[in-house]
Amino acid sequence: MKGWIKTPVALVTIKELTEAAPVPAPAGKNGKPVVGLVMKSLANEFFKTMEEGAVKYADARGDFTLVPVGMNSETDIDTQINAVENFITQNVDLICLAPADSVGLVAPAKKAMDAGITVVNFDVKLEDQALADAGLKDMLFVGPDNEEGAYLAGAELARVLGKDAKVVIIEGNPGADNAKMRKAGFDRAAQEFGLNVLESTTAHWETEEANTLMTNLLTKYPDVQGVMAANDSMALGVVKALDAAGVTDKIKVVGFDNIPAVQDLIKQGKMLATIDQFGPDMAKNCIETGFRMMNGEELKGWNKTPVKLVTAKDLQ
Repeated sequence: MKGWIKTPVALVTIKELTEAAPVPAPAGKNGKPVVGLVMKSLANEFFKTMEEGAVKYADARGDFTLVPVGMNSETDIDTQINAVENFITQNVDLICLAPADSVGLVAPAKKAMDAGITVVNFDVKLEDQALADAGLKDMLFVGPDNEEGAYLAGAELARVLGKDAKVVIIEGNPGADNAKMRKAGFDRAAQEFGLNVLESTTAHWETEEANTLMTNLLTKYPDVQGVMAANDSMALGVVKALDAAGVTDKIKVVGFDNIPAVQDLIKQGKMLATIDQFGPDMAKNCIETGFRMMNGEELKGWNKTPVKLVTAKDLQ
């Protein structure tokens, strides 16, 4: 025998990964397992969509009970802490936790795990040092590479604007790991491609705060050419400020999350790009990972989920 015996290759996309056979639901403490889903602000379209996707997934399966909880705002940390405490009292079987504060939610997560509840950290990573201090150094994280996603958005902005373009960064909540990672990704792109960062400051993930902030930045930096917003909720506020100032066509904006509202803005040319982290599937991935752990698999470290740059050509 000689020559080339070809073995198969196949393209694997998020579709194949999310349409795989579901992980069997383990036995719960009282029959069907009960899953507590702790999200951030449901005023943010990203998390509202995530909740809707999780509820649809739970209804379609029918073999577990889902209890979703969201916050009133992106800085409402006490609501998340109370949610975890309530789930401990209710003795749920699994908690999927997307923390608003990467340090403040470590202690409640440990308390839940000490109570015999499986806890999976997803979307926003709990802080490494805080985990190590709590004896949870290898706790599993299911989520995207936020730094890489922000870098992709920053690189696209740099490609369009060119070297030495003047930009500002609108950061997320400083207490959240994903905010730190997205700022790091934007900074890396700015440095690599020679963007001139005039200012980097936070709007705490909030639309109206970003609107006010951007209005002030336009006065301070009338020659700004681009904006890197760490989530799409803030990007909406930025575009609102640009519209009010009549400069939407002069300033390029990138965001992060790919919520439906910004897709229309990208099609209209009011935003340049965003990053898709496949939010509707994120809670589903967390739940299935938790079931795998409850079924006996030992999982730790980082289960990385995909990110993708989305521009107008992707939305045609």
